[in-house]
Amino acid sequence: MASKILVNLEEEATCPISLELLMEPISLDCGHSFCQACITVDNKKSMVSQEKESSCPVCRIKYQPGNLRSNRHLASMVDRLKEVKMSLEKEEKENYCVHRGEKLRLFCKLDGKFICWLCERSQEHHGHPTFLVEEVVPEYQKNLQAAFESLSKEQEKVEKWKADLREERDSWKKYIQTERQSVRENFSQLRSILDNEEQKELQELKSKEESVMQNLSEAENELGQQSDDVKKLMSDLQHRLQGTTMEMLQDVNDVIQRSKNTILEKPKTLPQKPRRIFQVPDMSLILRVMRGKTRGSV
Repeated sequence: MASKILVNLEEEATCPISLELLMEPISLDCGHSFCQACITVDNKKSMVSQEKESSCPVCRIKYQPGNLRSNRHLASMVDRLKEVKMSLEKEEKENYCVHRGEKLRLFCKLDGKFICWLCERSQEHHGHPTFLVEEVVPEYQKNLQAAFESLSKEQEKVEKWKADLREERDSWKKYIQTERQSVRENFSQLRSILDNEEQKELQELKSKEESVMQNLSEAENELGQQSDDVKKLMSDLQHRLQGTTMEMLQDVNDVIQRSKNTILEKPKTLPQKPRRIFQVPDMSLILRVMRGKTRGSV
């Protein structure tokens, strides 16, 4: 029945000129259809004359060449018909033995292949368990169904594992995010502590600097005063040596005595500078402590 319908459809989709399946079908006013290459005047095999009116090659009814129209519905039917024919030809080819050309009606369980009755009698399949195809269908359907159900269970396991991995990934993301925030907060706190300690150390150095500079300034003033007194006395002595006898001997004993009594005093020296004013904290120890705190919070 199906083959008869297919034959009827093929006849309807065949070009009356080329006797092949229609290609780019064109329909005339009378309803007959042809390949575009067969009915147009530009094709060398065209059966249409160069007159204003042409006649249908099938029914001879006159038509205007300008009234030719593409038949998309028929073109679509031709495409589907070609697909069906190719499928049937492939199925027909697969159902016959490629070696002996006989119908594949048997199934060899040992080799898992379709065979024909001549193959069953050949040396290749001698002694093999062979059955009619329809006899082994229920058995293999059952086996395939069991295999499918088994794989379905395995697939369920895979899906469960994938869900577990997604959950673990989300858990790790949250953990890393929390730890990242903790690290930032701890180091921010550490920077704040270090900043405060830095300011304390700098302030202490500033106070030390002011005290030292004050002491040095006072020592410098003291030395300046002693230097001025010595210079004044030296000027007096030089004046006497270069003056008249009267000028040299006037109150000479007093000047000589003052010279002898002049004893310079060195200003009090400051304590020696320490070798290390400031010692940087042991950062490795601080980091170990911080890491210990971080691990303890895990």
